[in-house]
Amino acid sequence: MRTSIATVCLSGSLTEKLTAASRAGFDGVEIFENDLLASPLTPEEIRTRCADLGLSIDLYQPMRDTEAVPADEFARNLRRARNKFELMRRLGADTVLVCSSVSPLALDDDDLAAEQLSRLADLAQEFGIRVAYEALAWGRHISTYDHAWHVVESAGHPALGTCLDSFHILSRGSNPKGIEDIPGEKIFFLQLADAPLLAMDVLQWSRHYRCFPGQGGFDIAGLLRHVLRTGYEGPLSLEVFNDVFRQAEAAPTAVDAHRSLLVLQEAAGVTQLPPPDVPSGIAFAELATPDAQPVTQVLGALGFTRTARHRSKPVDLWQQGEARILINTGTAARRESTALAAIGLESPHPSAAARRAEALLAHVLPRRRTPEDVPLDAVAAPDGTELFFCSTDRPELPDWQTDFTPIEEHRAADTAAASTGLTTVIGRIDHLALTQLWHHFDEAILFHSSVLGLRPQESVDVADPYGLLRSRAVSTADGAVRIVLTVGATPTERDAPAQHIALGTDDVVAGARCFRAAGGHLLKIPTNYYDDLAARFDLTDDELATYQELGILYDRDAGGVFRHCYTRTVGRVFFELLQRDAGYQGYGAQNAPVRLAAQHMA
Repeated sequence: MRTSIATVCLSGSLTEKLTAASRAGFDGVEIFENDLLASPLTPEEIRTRCADLGLSIDLYQPMRDTEAVPADEFARNLRRARNKFELMRRLGADTVLVCSSVSPLALDDDDLAAEQLSRLADLAQEFGIRVAYEALAWGRHISTYDHAWHVVESAGHPALGTCLDSFHILSRGSNPKGIEDIPGEKIFFLQLADAPLLAMDVLQWSRHYRCFPGQGGFDIAGLLRHVLRTGYEGPLSLEVFNDVFRQAEAAPTAVDAHRSLLVLQEAAGVTQLPPPDVPSGIAFAELATPDAQPVTQVLGALGFTRTARHRSKPVDLWQQGEARILINTGTAARRESTALAAIGLESPHPSAAARRAEALLAHVLPRRRTPEDVPLDAVAAPDGTELFFCSTDRPELPDWQTDFTPIEEHRAADTAAASTGLTTVIGRIDHLALTQLWHHFDEAILFHSSVLGLRPQESVDVADPYGLLRSRAVSTADGAVRIVLTVGATPTERDAPAQHIALGTDDVVAGARCFRAAGGHLLKIPTNYYDDLAARFDLTDDELATYQELGILYDRDAGGVFRHCYTRTVGRVFFELLQRDAGYQGYGAQNAPVRLAAQHMA
């Protein structure tokens, strides 16, 4: 289906918004009146600019407080409308949005509303314009889509139809099935927006918290199916009022917006995309660093050994069990401090994963490699993290490990560990925590769920000593891949919370003791935490003493027990050592405020 976006969704000047919409792949735009009024371009120049960019102008909006008003007020409204219609003719727009009135002058009289809208449509028809009448969820007398349709149907004018807006319909709890009673040719326009499910004034909810389909809690796909059953043939258009989107850079926001419509059409059965190739595990995590020594000291204390080196790049492979961490000191990947730069996702069909990512507008990364290197497809996540689709130890597919040459110190380290009694306790990467900039959070959730096929979990707010963090995990159904996405209390990357790699073990106490015995430093947790822990859970004195000694945090729910501790931060990365019962699906969010406070004091 054709796709469109309202200019109010994006930041910047009108020219910047149009350029971003075009480059993201939209077919058309809704021009918001404020954007036109603030533009130095004439309507004719805007029309030409849109044509040059391959964009149609699908809607001009809004006209407010027009219908069901006293005669003298309606006469003024018609004069105002004539001016707008003349401007629209110059602009090349053929549909105008008229919102149901919120004016205190409006009368509760459907017959009067229908009569005046019919007269407005008469005037619009002279200019070759159609009137799309929309029920605002907070309209004074008309606030539901079925009521708006009743008025339109009563008017019986060929140039008057209805505009359906998913937010106005679903925020009021209206049943969208009734949409199927409206003839498709009388639905002049469809506007789509999702939103988190909040208990608040609907006007404020609409003006500040709308988001793109798939980023909130509404069933937008279900509503779209009802609309399509009417025979509607117009565009799918986004109208999203969101404080974050209107401050973020327009280009990536427009890409995120268009991706949401692609995913929506797939969910509604309109189009077919390459199916998700859900990852089956984490092959590796890659740290980029200007100085490898601090982080490799931590890895060594955790029991990792340097097992191999890339044959053509300054990248080392450190491994323990199935947990693999790459240390990249190359200039191309180097950052100001140690940071999590890339993730290798174990993909059942790497090429299929790459096809879906590209179909959903993921940024495909060029890769510098020699002819001997394994061809790995990679895309960039919204935060810039590189995601590699790869295969490990599967003979039928190219193995990324063949790019690495084994080194002798691996065998020597194994021998040394055996002689000291230090044994492998880490078996896998349990999860990764990625920090998002404030304007990437919703985009990141949609990206990881739609491109990678991961399931979003409930959003969690976590108290930091200097603000509130928002966190949301995405994972596979079996927990083989878990990624926690967090947005910090501050808007800058420099002040954002550190990233971390969580390492799974079957014995966190033994792992913590081994780490300390090897010279590692665990995060110190305040005594007050353990006093509270004793009150909340029936732990023995010995257990409490051990946990306090090692800085181990504890949580328990109906599914099982979760024990975890943390290393000190190196650059922008720290490590978590954890032991989770199979039934425990969380991440110890109850303990996060204590951990964050301890990190600030460390």
